Amino acid sequence: MKRFGTVIAVSCMALLGTMFVPSARADDWNKRTVVTFSGPVEIPGVHLKGWAVLPAGTYVFKILDSQSDRHIVQIFNQDETVVYATILAIPNYRLKATDKTVITFSERPAGEPEALRGWFYPGRNSGEEFVYPKSKAMELAKTTNTPVLFLTEEIPVEVATPIQAADEPVVVQLKRMPIMAIQPTGEEVLLAQVVTPPPADAPAMPQQLPVTASTLPLVGLFGFLALGAALSLRVVRKRAPVKA
Repeated sequence: MKRFGTVIAVSCMALLGTMFVPSARADDWNKRTVVTFSGPVEIPGVHLKGWAVLPAGTYVFKILDSQSDRHIVQIFNQDETVVYATILAIPNYRLKATDKTVITFSERPAGEPEALRGWFYPGRNSGEEFVYPKSKAMELAKTTNTPVLFLTEEIPVEVATPIQAADEPVVVQLKRMPIMAIQPTGEEVLLAQVVTPPPADAPAMPQQLPVTASTLPLVGLFGFLALGAALSLRVVRKRAPVKA
């Protein structure tokens, strides 16, 4: 009975110890970033009706889904309760990483909102180059005198309700749709001519952690380790010489 009581006590201690094991955080894979715009910003992608231009304010950028050659980015309100836009982006490489978030824009004529172009997460060389519908890409390429990425097929750009999951039809469509770039001259060129992909030896972006991830395996592991340590101590004590 005494031995049984020792085992129970050690098991309880092991279970209590697991309460201090930190749970996995998603910030590393979804690149959660808080951004404040001082003026209105035009955005690409699929957006809530009436939100093609974001007013000045604070927003949260997150990766919804990532593949090797394209990512799905979402823009939330500051409280992360509303998804304003779901945008297709292509990984674009920069030579020097910075310790701060970098948002790039395509400058527009005076009086027009700047157009969202790219997003670089702190400490990373690979960022996100946003993709526009073809008609808007043609307009931006001419007014900014720079090439702009575009979708070769038309998709609905406004939705009545926010997009919540990576398997929704419009997101699946974005992930499969061919992409090209349009030059200021109106010439359509291949993506590789205007976007620098990450080097082959660049570290891959962490993927989304499964929703079903659990710390239960750790509970069992710590329990067995604690039990083993307790039994080993018990054997050592029995073998130790008794002092007179």
